[in-house]
Amino acid sequence: MKTERQKISSAVNNPPNAGAIIINWHSWKHLTRCLAAIIRQETPFFRIVVIDNDDDDKPVEWFDVRSENFHYVKMDQNVGFAKANNIALEYLDDCEWIALINPDAFLEPSWLKHMLDAAAKNPDFSFFACRLVMANDPEFLDGTGDVYHASGLVWRDRHGMAQKTMSFADQEVFSPCAAAAIYRRDDLIAVGGFDEDFFCYIEDVDLGFRLRLNGHRCRFASDAIAYHVGSATTGGGHSDTAVYYGHRNMVWAFMKNVPGFLFWALLPWHLLMNLVGVAVFAWRGQLRVILAAKRDALLDIPNMWKKRRAIQSQRKASIRAIWNVMDKRTVPASAPWNPTRKGRQA
Repeated sequence: MKTERQKISSAVNNPPNAGAIIINWHSWKHLTRCLAAIIRQETPFFRIVVIDNDDDDKPVEWFDVRSENFHYVKMDQNVGFAKANNIALEYLDDCEWIALINPDAFLEPSWLKHMLDAAAKNPDFSFFACRLVMANDPEFLDGTGDVYHASGLVWRDRHGMAQKTMSFADQEVFSPCAAAAIYRRDDLIAVGGFDEDFFCYIEDVDLGFRLRLNGHRCRFASDAIAYHVGSATTGGGHSDTAVYYGHRNMVWAFMKNVPGFLFWALLPWHLLMNLVGVAVFAWRGQLRVILAAKRDALLDIPNMWKKRRAIQSQRKASIRAIWNVMDKRTVPASAPWNPTRKGRQA
């Protein structure tokens, strides 16, 4: 019977040309299951990279496996999800496709096969979302891709909805949730990878927005399924960490990416959304956290405006194309402010 070391060594020594990135931080209890699902893929990964963000937990013993196709990199400090992914990309320069997989996401055996099949059938798309299911309540969806609302608010589409009430079809979505998604590596590199100032939260939406501005599109692959715990290391979707980084970064993503006159046209709506957010989190007892998030977002406006100029100067997508993929509904069924929505905020 193969040991875990032998399994992971053999699993990463075969084509196709897809690499997997897992960023670990206080996730050892999930990471073993995550990696077990990765190495059992029907279509194997060519390379696997695990970046350990200075986790002080004891690693599973088979991380001393030696393989040119498996890399375990321990950082000296927690550099954040965004920077850790950029570091991991350097190990995957011979991979055409990059799979980003959270340590609390568990892939079905056919996940990579379905994702690569979708990519092969849709060569005009550069990144792909999958069907995320709640790991602790698999009757319900965790999401089918990320939504970017015209106000600047973001969430996972169909989050908390019962699977049995849903019909699924492959279709265009704004961007994937990076808990389990694939991207064409060359396109990731062309837009500069993740914005490391974001540290964590909304960094995948920001990346997706920049890819769209560069003329790339995202598609939902409905048959590719992964089970996601969600916010497993930060205390949940309404933890102080999630609220701070999520609501700071939402301001930055809007400022950097919303193109042309749309920025000025939608700015009042964005400001209103921020004010409502402050009121909501004050009511929840997190006034200091939400105010710190907005304060720090505003303090870095000069830096983000500089980034905006660089991004918009290279924009290839039309303003109409961006407008068309924004959500403009007042009360979408899966929006965080819908009182009938189950589960946590994205």
